Amino acid sequence: MGIFAIVNQKGGSAKTTTAVNLCASLAVMKKKVLLIDLDPQGSATKWLGHSNDRKELFNVFTCNESIKINVLNTCIKGFNVIPSSSWLIGVDKALASELGAETILRKSLSKEKSHWDFVFIDCPPSMGILSLNALVVADKVLVPLETRIMALDGLAQLLKTLETVKERLNPKLEMGGILPCRVDKSTRLSLDILEDLKKRFKGKVYKTVIRETVKLAECPSFGVPINIYDKKKPRSRRF
Repeated sequence: MGIFAIVNQKGGSAKTTTAVNLCASLAVMKKKVLLIDLDPQGSATKWLGHSNDRKELFNVFTCNESIKINVLNTCIKGFNVIPSSSWLIGVDKALASELGAETILRKSLSKEKSHWDFVFIDCPPSMGILSLNALVVADKVLVPLETRIMALDGLAQLLKTLETVKERLNPKLEMGGILPCRVDKSTRLSLDILEDLKKRFKGKVYKTVIRETVKLAECPSFGVPINIYDKKKPRSRRF
């Protein structure tokens, strides 16, 4: 089993889109997949048809409750989700003086992770205690990145943060890769940024990229992943 943290400190960087659709694609391939929504905004939770007002995940961090009771089904067999909650906004404050707070998710998930082939964690757009918990439990990190100039800001710092976490808290942590998203092959800017990424972060950028398509923006409104909403068209391309 592999545990992947989907991380980017910039908001609107396609983390949730990547998380939901990657999990759905693996489930269609008969893999058992769990998505943990750690973003208090709960975009993945709402996308998959669940409410964002549940307190159970907050209680996992603050009251040592079992993570197992939070597992819900989705519209795809084999794809489970642990929903987020607006209560998670208070986790940093609640655990401010808690020793070893960054290891809570690892301890809770260690008892249950054998139920799935893959676990993906949709992280909030900040490097607080929730994101640190994800990095401490993860085997690999996946960084979705829009091919926009502003999206490059902070990427180098994020990679330094990952190295620090690897050195101090999780020696097994590896960079899975940078996933270019919203690639518009019709614009020179998008392709230039893609080439710049490959040069600056050699060996860390996936060959497969996610192209710009309105279908990906539409499918959350219908509460289904892209492979159900629009089965005919490919979502990725190799450059």
